[in-house]
Amino acid sequence: MNTALANPQLDQFEIKGHLTPEFETILTPEAIQFLTEMHLKFDHRRKELLKQRAERQEQIDDGVLPDFLPETAGIRQSAWKVAPLPADLMDRRVEITGPVDRKMIINAMNSGAKVFMADFEDSNTPSWENCLNGQINLHDAVKGTINFFNPKKEKYYLLNQETATLMVRPRGWHLEERHLLIEGAPISGSLFDFGLYFFHNVKSLTDNGSGPYFYLPKLESHHEARLWNEVFVFAQNYLGIPVGTIKATVLIETILAAFEMDEILYELRQHSAGLNCGRWDYIFSYIKKFRNLPGFILPDRAQVGMTTPFMSAYSKLVIETCHKRGVHAMGGMAAQIPIKNDAVANERALEKVRQDKLLEVQNGHDGTWVAHPALVPIAMDVFNQFMPAANQIDQTKAPNDFEAKDLLAVPEGTITEAGVRQNINVGILYVESWLRGNGAAAIYHLMEDAATAEISRTQLWQWLKAGAETHSGQVITKDWVESLIGEELIKIQEYVGADAYTQGKFESATELFKKLIYAEAFFDFLTLPAYSEI
Repeated sequence: MNTALANPQLDQFEIKGHLTPEFETILTPEAIQFLTEMHLKFDHRRKELLKQRAERQEQIDDGVLPDFLPETAGIRQSAWKVAPLPADLMDRRVEITGPVDRKMIINAMNSGAKVFMADFEDSNTPSWENCLNGQINLHDAVKGTINFFNPKKEKYYLLNQETATLMVRPRGWHLEERHLLIEGAPISGSLFDFGLYFFHNVKSLTDNGSGPYFYLPKLESHHEARLWNEVFVFAQNYLGIPVGTIKATVLIETILAAFEMDEILYELRQHSAGLNCGRWDYIFSYIKKFRNLPGFILPDRAQVGMTTPFMSAYSKLVIETCHKRGVHAMGGMAAQIPIKNDAVANERALEKVRQDKLLEVQNGHDGTWVAHPALVPIAMDVFNQFMPAANQIDQTKAPNDFEAKDLLAVPEGTITEAGVRQNINVGILYVESWLRGNGAAAIYHLMEDAATAEISRTQLWQWLKAGAETHSGQVITKDWVESLIGEELIKIQEYVGADAYTQGKFESATELFKKLIYAEAFFDFLTLPAYSEI
C-alpha cells in the first residue's frame, strides 16, 4: 500500500508500508519531520562509511591486516574518562535481551534482571509490522501501561512494580527501512528505530528518573561511532534535551572495532555507557573479514569459545579499556534455555552457564547477558558472589599489553563432518524462522539470533571456497554439501514435525541458504538478501 502524507511540509516523504490507526500514533507528522531531518543531515555520511567498509575489505584481501591506529595513539595513551553514568545504569550485573514483541517485553522487564535490551536488530525480523508494533510496545512499556492476554492460558501479563532498566538496540548502519522513503531513498534502519523511540519516549523516560539508553551494533570504526554521536547531539538539541542525556553501549562485535575501542569510547565520551562483548557476531566478523586469506580457516564453531586465545584477548582488552575510561565492560550471551524433559541435560546446560559467568566476573566484567528469564538467577548468583559492589570498574589490573597478533591469532582445532552438518542444520532452521517473522528462534535448547546463521553460512562459504578438508580427509565440495543438505532436511522435518515443515518456509529458507553459501561474491550480511523476502 502506497501512502503519501498530505502534509505539504513532508512532500519529500513517502510511506510504502501499510498504515493502521495504531501505526499512525507512532508515525505522527512531528515524528516524521524529525526522521526526515535526521535522514537529510546524516544519510550521506552513513553511505560514505559503508563505502569505507568495502574499501577496507579490499585492503584486507590484499593482506593489509588490522592493527592499532598510529594516528590515534594520543587518544589511547592520554588520560581521560567518559562522562558520569546515571544511577539506573550503575548496576548492570545481569542483562536480558530479546525482541520487541509484547509478551517478551513484559517477561523480560519482570525477570529480575537489572537491564532489558529490547532488540530491533539480530533477534528481530525487521518486517514493517514487527518494527512498528515494537515501537508501540516500547511506548506502552515506558508509560507503564503495557499488558498482554494469552487466551490459551487465560492469563494476563502486566508489569511488576519493580522492573528492569530499558535499553534499545536499533538496527546497524548497513540496514535500511524500505517502507519509508525520503526524496525517493529508503531511510536508515538505525535512524528509523532510534528516532521513533527517542522522539516518543525521551520525556517520559527522563520524567521517570531514567533516560534514553541504547546499544549500538556492528560498528567497524570510531568514525561510525562519531556519526552516532553527531546523531545523538542533533536529536537532543532538536527536542531541547540536555546533551549527554542519551547513553549508549557499543557492541564490540567486529574484529576491526576491537582495534579502536579507546577511540570509540572517546568519540562517544559524552554519551558512553561502555562496551559489550558481542561474542557470536565477533566470530562471524573474524571469519568474514579474513575469508579470502590463506591461513585463516577456523575450526568447527563449537570449538571456538571464550578461552580460545583470540577470544580471551578480545574480552580482556574490552575490560581493560573500559575500566581505564571509567565505564562498564559487559560480558557476552548465555543462549541456553531450560530443557524441560531431561533433568540431567538441563543441569549440564545450566552448569555451562555458571562456568561461563564465573569466567566473566573473575576476568573483570561488570555484567553479563542472558537470553531466558530462567537464567537470570543463575547469572545473578555468580555476580553477586564475586562482585558485591554495583560494578568493578575501579578494579583495574595491570595492562596486558596486547598486540595485534593476540587479536588475530588463528584458533587451533579441526573441521568435522558433524560441524559441517551443524552449520547446515541450524543455519536453515534459523533462516526459516527469520523468514516467518521470528528472529529469536529456540533451536536445540538454545535461543538463537542472526549471528548463529551468520557464522554457519560464512564458515560453509569459506570452507567451500578454500577447498578445506575435514579431519577425516573429506574435501568440502559443493556436491558433498548438497548431499548433506538433503540429509539434514530430513532431520529437520523430524525435529519440527511434518505439519510445521509443510506449513513453514523451509523451501525458501533452503534456497536462500544455498544462495549464501554457493555465491561467488560473499554477501556481507544474510539479512540483506533475506530482507527482500519478507
